Amino acid sequence: MFILEILPLQITAGDLQLKSSGTNNVVALVVIAFIFLVIFGILKFSNRGTTQGGKGRTVSRFSLNRLIKNMGFSYEQVRMLNYVFKTDDVTDPQKSLSTPILLDRHFRRAYRAILQSSDNEKEKQNRLSILFSTRNVLENSPFDMVSSTQQIKDEITLTITYGKDQIDVLVLSARGDHLAVDAPKTVLGTQIKIPKGTKLSAVFFTKSNKGFSFETRVLGYSTMYGHHALQLAHSNQLRFLSHRKYRRKYSNIACFMFLVYVEGSGKKQRLVVDKRKLAGNIADISMGGCSIKTNAPVQVGARFKVEFSQGGSNLAALGQVLRTNRAGVNTVIHMRFLRVSQKSMNLINAFVYEYSFD
Repeated sequence: MFILEILPLQITAGDLQLKSSGTNNVVALVVIAFIFLVIFGILKFSNRGTTQGGKGRTVSRFSLNRLIKNMGFSYEQVRMLNYVFKTDDVTDPQKSLSTPILLDRHFRRAYRAILQSSDNEKEKQNRLSILFSTRNVLENSPFDMVSSTQQIKDEITLTITYGKDQIDVLVLSARGDHLAVDAPKTVLGTQIKIPKGTKLSAVFFTKSNKGFSFETRVLGYSTMYGHHALQLAHSNQLRFLSHRKYRRKYSNIACFMFLVYVEGSGKKQRLVVDKRKLAGNIADISMGGCSIKTNAPVQVGARFKVEFSQGGSNLAALGQVLRTNRAGVNTVIHMRFLRVSQKSMNLINAFVYEYSFD
């Protein structure tokens, strides 16, 4: 009887041990599964938006947003910049943001992607408008800023002031202990000998049209790459120069101008476009305005409707003359845009930034 009483107890204890072990295994599996899901979620979050169509790893939103957080982007512009970088599989956002050529390549591809993917015309024009406004913010961004002459790229044109003369010289090399530039020459090709120790002022512009000035002095002369080179002292005190708010492109586009005047008074005022047209040629243009060469007399303050063709499309803009100056037999009109349709502005920007189809 004693044995019979003990055996059930031993069987019951073994059964409890098996149940306890099974429960522990289930708990362990649940914990492992939970850890796996957490890790998977973290990886998915960190890589969200970083791959495009299986093309490979691109920049994460977090790293990009960290670089641009103090640049004044709107929410829509931040989303657009993410789209631009995803479209071109950007992996190094800092390099792209500080390299105008790369930046324009990314935006050009995004521009073409929007044209090809948007069926709704209104939505397409709105997205293009955000694309160009985003690019314009970057045009005036702190990226591509230069803090030392050692950062100047080769073949940049340097304008040095020597006495009353301003002389353009080509940068041969900014590497090493001095800045080497092509030795200055007169218009006849004679070398201008500037004495050693002479203090000079210099100005240059980066490829993104950012201007800088600095003070330097002549260290001597040497020969570099077969050129007679002027050696200038490096400077770490560069002064940033203001530049145009919008990128401007030189052109020669035929246009017609129609005088616009106000008719009526009070609430009944309306703009009337004169039917007579003046011919001209757009010499340069930006999203802010344009310069027009014409042989017609034009007064400062006058308003004109400007019509021209670009990329197979007819464009129109309402502008006001800010100033004029003579250029031989022609008058050059500097005009500020007052009203431009969204589609026309997108076409102007595509022309200025050279994003149109080749």
